[in-house]
Amino acid sequence: MRITGLGVIEEACLEFSPAFTVVTGETGAGKSMLVTGLALLAGARADSGLQRAGAARGLVEGRFRPAPGHPHGRAALARAQEAGAQLDEGGLLAARSLTPDGRSRAYLGGQTVPAGVLGEVVGGLVAVHGQSDQLRLLRPAEQRSALDRFGGDRLLGLRERYAACFEELGALRRELAHLERSVQERTRAAELLRVGLAEVERVDPRPGEDAQVAGELSRLEHAEGLRAAALGAHEVLSGNDGGDDGPTALGLLGAARRQLGTARGHDRALDELADRVEDTALQLADAAADLAGYGTSIEADPGRLAQLQDRRSALTGLCRTHGCDVGGVLAWATDAATRLAGLDGDGPRIDELREREHRLVTDLALLAEELHGVRVAAGERFGAAVGAELRSLAMPHAQVRAEVSRREDPAGLPGGDGRWAYGATGCDEVDLLLVPHAGAPARPLARGASGGELSRVMLAVEVVFADSGAPPTLIFDEVDAGVGGRAAVEVGRRLARLARRHQVICVTHLPQVAAFADRHLRVVKAATGQITASGVELLDGEDRLRELSRMLAGMEDSASARAHAEELLAAAAAEGVGRAAA
Repeated sequence: MRITGLGVIEEACLEFSPAFTVVTGETGAGKSMLVTGLALLAGARADSGLQRAGAARGLVEGRFRPAPGHPHGRAALARAQEAGAQLDEGGLLAARSLTPDGRSRAYLGGQTVPAGVLGEVVGGLVAVHGQSDQLRLLRPAEQRSALDRFGGDRLLGLRERYAACFEELGALRRELAHLERSVQERTRAAELLRVGLAEVERVDPRPGEDAQVAGELSRLEHAEGLRAAALGAHEVLSGNDGGDDGPTALGLLGAARRQLGTARGHDRALDELADRVEDTALQLADAAADLAGYGTSIEADPGRLAQLQDRRSALTGLCRTHGCDVGGVLAWATDAATRLAGLDGDGPRIDELREREHRLVTDLALLAEELHGVRVAAGERFGAAVGAELRSLAMPHAQVRAEVSRREDPAGLPGGDGRWAYGATGCDEVDLLLVPHAGAPARPLARGASGGELSRVMLAVEVVFADSGAPPTLIFDEVDAGVGGRAAVEVGRRLARLARRHQVICVTHLPQVAAFADRHLRVVKAATGQITASGVELLDGEDRLRELSRMLAGMEDSASARAHAEELLAAAAAEGVGRAAA
């Protein structure tokens, strides 16, 4: 890992042991900033306050080489390649840069990626544990997740099946609620269509009936005027033909015909005019006869008039509601009947969803019951395993219990047993309880453990988790705070054993822990005026002895501290660890 312009660190380049590395140094030298750099690579939130004062930018770069067969490593490299990263001889380069305005950029394999993707990839390779992570483990949700990871593939597989069933049930109920709301809306729409269609059916209009009724109404409403006009015109055209009222049109045309008839045969042009007058007389005679017939046929019919007026009113009402004319009303009725048939089509789908909902509720309740049983069994194994570790960490009578209880809810699962509160991870609550010594009551970790006890419990938990799918690199930031004496030696021994299966990096103040490391790095601070710069040194041989002596006695040249440091290194070497001291 390479750090530039971060906190008190001007520039530092670190190469960690694939097994156990410790980082030591004076308080304020910047040891925890190394962990902060790794946390930034793992997707932690970037803060402008992390950048070194006066630096153009802060930069953290890391090169990861996960073991080829490690499942976390395979998944992380696959996700990185999916994001466009290029692998370098099986390794992965990751970087995070910070600017003074608080912005950051993330890189994977030379490709710019969102910080979330960087965190997703590196977070699958690295687990950072510090004082804040101890507090995180005190939360019930984190304790449940921790127990599930410890439960292994069976528990995690069962939880995935439960979660899939829970999600499917939720999606089904959302669809069902949407359909039921839609059915209510459709029912209202269908009722309006039925009312409209019933009105059309009651009136029963015929194509073109509105024009037909309007024409008949006009004749009946003006019957007297129409008859008077027709008979008056007939009188003018034919009358009595020469009566007291004067000549008629037909009489005058007859006189004209007779006058022209005396001159026929002498001029073709006049003969043609005479023919036209004769045709006109014939047409006028026909019109006069038709007028006489029309005039005598027109009769007032008050009953028929009232009937037609009612019909026109009914047709007008339909046209005003559904169309501009009877043709539009009939077209609306055809379309409404089609829509009404479509609105009545969701009933079978709702019935199908309700049957499926009942099956899913039953399945979910059964899965929750099975999940609860598997969690209880995992909790017993977990407590026994952590207790065994605590006995090796100078807590011989301590016990940790994973208490699995169900969340009660009077409402329960709708359609289910009506007892438990079902959530996305089941209906269980998990509480880690600590019995620190014989005869003490079991109490939650938050209230039952001192700082030193909590550190050892956390370490014991991590050792147990290491066998249940932990990431390949584990980083501990002063999790040994509050621990001393024999317990400190056991912490170092346990971290060394954990490093047989994982890469372990530990920031520590304890020489008992540092002595067990395969590689010892020291953060040193040099001050020039008001500018403080920190760097990193690899310690070996005499330098390591001097650092352990300083950590033991506060003095590098103390003979007793040096003898104690040699004793610690010898004890570590006897267990096959602390190889960097060789």
